[in-house]
Amino acid sequence: MQQQIEKALEEIRPMLAWHKGNIEFVKFEEGVVYVRFLGTCQGCPLAQLTLKGGVEEILKAKVKEVARVEAV
Repeated sequence: MQQQIEKALEEIRPMLAWHKGNIEFVKFEEGVVYVRFLGTCQGCPLAQLTLKGGVEEILKAKVKEVARVEAV
């Protein structure tokens, strides 16, 4: 499961890197992927929008076991 999630996150990282940010996989538990924003994404006012409208949508499309994504 972790490999599938990491592979999907690799597709997202280039988009975040444009803004000098990154994302880190923390854990997967009961359908929830926990991630940590890094760089300029950490504390960004648009981080929640990026999380739900971008990261969550991509992960749910690529990994069927993912129900939602939460930032820690």
